[in-house]
Amino acid sequence: MIGRYSKASLLTLLVVAGASVGAAPAHAAPQQAVGGQQWVMPRTPEGRPDLQGNWSNATITPMQRPRDVGPSLNREEVLAIEGRREDYIENANAQSDPNRGAPQAGGHRTGDLLFDAASGGTGGYNYVYIDGGDQVLIYNDEARSSIITRPANGRTPPLTPEAQQRIAERRALTSQFGQYDHPEMRPLSDRCLMSFGSNAGPPMLPNYFYNNNYTIVQTADHILIQTEMVHDIRIIRMGEPEPLPEHMRPWMGDSWGHWEGDALVVETTNLHPLQASRGLPPGENLKVIERFTRVGPSMINYEFTIHDPETYTEDWGGELVMKALPGRLFEYACHEGNYAMSNILSGARYQERLEVEGGN
Repeated sequence: MIGRYSKASLLTLLVVAGASVGAAPAHAAPQQAVGGQQWVMPRTPEGRPDLQGNWSNATITPMQRPRDVGPSLNREEVLAIEGRREDYIENANAQSDPNRGAPQAGGHRTGDLLFDAASGGTGGYNYVYIDGGDQVLIYNDEARSSIITRPANGRTPPLTPEAQQRIAERRALTSQFGQYDHPEMRPLSDRCLMSFGSNAGPPMLPNYFYNNNYTIVQTADHILIQTEMVHDIRIIRMGEPEPLPEHMRPWMGDSWGHWEGDALVVETTNLHPLQASRGLPPGENLKVIERFTRVGPSMINYEFTIHDPETYTEDWGGELVMKALPGRLFEYACHEGNYAMSNILSGARYQERLEVEGGN
C-alpha cells in the first residue's frame, strides 16, 4: 500500500494522467517490452497474431454509463472510484468477529457476508472467494465510464414492441409456476449449464463477481476459448462460414472467424433461446460481431456489436480490455459440487409441507 491507494491504482492513474482524456486514438500505442525494446507482435506459424494464453476482462467499470457522467473519466474521478473499491475490498476481507451473534433476517453485516444487502437475506460467500476486479477500464489510453460506447449515451437502446411482447409472453408462461417448482424454473447458472451473465458470451462480458478469466488456444482453422466460469468451451471455426440450420441453436451460438489485417473478427448467430443477454431472450436474427486485436505483450483490445433488430431499436456495442493473467485457470466443477439445486428444491418442498401442516 502507498498511503490510501494500492500501487495498481496509482499506476492506472499515471496512465490516465499522461493521456488526452478528451479523445482516444484509433489504435492503442504498442506496449514496450522489458528494457525499453519495441514490442513485436508474436505470430503463429501461419503468420497470424498469436492470441494464445490466459486472460482476464475483470473491471469495475459498469456496463452502462450513469446518466449524469460523460464518456471519459479524469484522474481525480478514477482515483475516487478505485479508492472506494479498495476500501470496500479491505473492509470485506476483514476478519470476522468469532463472538458475533447471528445476523437478523434481512439484516446487513458489513465485511462478513456477500449478497446480504442485495438479497435482504443473511448472505452467502465470504469475500475471500470473490474477485470482481479493482480497476477502472482503460481503453486506448482513455479511462472509460462505461463498457458500452455505442450509442453515444453509453446505454442500451430501447426495446422494440416485438421484444416487449416477447417478454410479456415469457412472463405469462412462467407465472403458471412457482420459482422453485422444478429445475427448469431456476436460472442457467443454478443448473450449472452456462456461465453467470454473459461471461462466456458472445459477447464476452465481465460478471463483476468472480472467474472473469479465459484461456485462448489457437490453430490455423479453429480458435478455442475456455471460460473459467462453469468451464464453458467456446469453439470458433475459421474460414468461409457454413452456417448451421436455423433450428440448430447451441449454447454460445454458431461462431465463425476471419482475419481483417491483424484483427480477429468473429460473427456469431443461432444463439440458444434460453441464453439471455442482459436478461433478455435473443431474437431469432441476433448477430454478435466481435473483434480481438492484440496490442501488446499483456493486452488484447476486445470490441463487440449487437445486431438484434427484433429486440433493440438500434445496434449497440462497446469495448473492453483483456489483460494477461499471470496465474492459471482452475476447474470450475459446478455439476460435481452442485448441492445448491437439490438444496433449493428440497428446501422449497419443506416450506410447502410446513404451510400445509399449518393450514390443517
